[in-house]
This record gives sequence, structure tokens and C-alpha cells, in this order.
Amino acid sequence: MSADRPACDPARCPLCGQPNACVRAAGNESAACWCVSVRFAPQTLARIPPACIDLACICPQCADAEPAQPSRRA
Repeated sequence: MSADRPACDPARCPLCGQPNACVRAAGNESAACWCVSVRFAPQTLARIPPACIDLACICPQCADAEPAQPSRRA
């Protein structure tokens, strides 16, 4: 990989490489992305390459591939 290329494309899913529907990557810095209202399974998050953490959203298809278990609240 060359030094002038980013390690991760913020507009693409770091798991499958498809467009991730991230509104912030599309240039709308003031809008909340779809991903802030969903829970991701820990095993899905664990698959994100370290270079992409906090840089690129997982796409809706990959997010749905491994549904998160509901959290139990006391």
C-alpha cells in the first residue's frame, strides 16, 4: 500500500468493501449516521481491521448478517 492512499475508505464497509451508506462520509458532517441507532454484535465489531476503527462504518448488510443479542438491564 502506498503512503498517499488511506488504509481505509470511509465511504466503504471495512468488512465487505461495498458502499456503507454513511451520511458523514458522504459529506454531511452535521447529520447522524444510520449506525448510531443500531447495536452491532461484538463478533461483527471484532472483524473490523484496526486501520478502519473509528474511520469507516459497517454497511447495513454486514450489520444485519450477525444480529446483536439484546442487552439485559437490571
